[in-house]
Amino acid sequence: MATLKEILTRRPVAATIRLTVPAGAAKPAPPVGPALGQYRLNLMAFCKDFNARTQKYKAETPMAVTITAFTDNTFEFTVKSPSVTWYLKKAAGIENGSGRPGHVSASTITVKHVYEIAKIKQSDPYCQYMSLESISKSIIGTANSMGIKVQKELD
Repeated sequence: MATLKEILTRRPVAATIRLTVPAGAAKPAPPVGPALGQYRLNLMAFCKDFNARTQKYKAETPMAVTITAFTDNTFEFTVKSPSVTWYLKKAAGIENGSGRPGHVSASTITVKHVYEIAKIKQSDPYCQYMSLESISKSIIGTANSMGIKVQKELD
């Protein structure tokens, strides 16, 4: 339960904005500019903060960002690691998944790839309390729905 002080110091939220922005390449141009501009947020402050937080990632890595815009024209944002599908496509070396998953296999990856992706995803705010096994099972399910086969070891 929230304390009285927390309730009184809460700022009213104007909007929650979800974007996918390339790592280290946030510019006040579309898609960032129009999304933040309509809530009168400081574009350059967001771009500088975002680029500073994502400089450790390889350029052009798609990062999911959730921006909370407050009514006093301030904001907070959280940066999540790239999506599981992006990691699976990179590990499998393909551009996109199978057109007929379950019937046609697009590529094959090993359990080691799945484990490495799970370790990266465990640092996400929504996955930090999940076990590595449950994250791995979720990744295997995603791979199957993309038409990527998961094997114990490559032959």
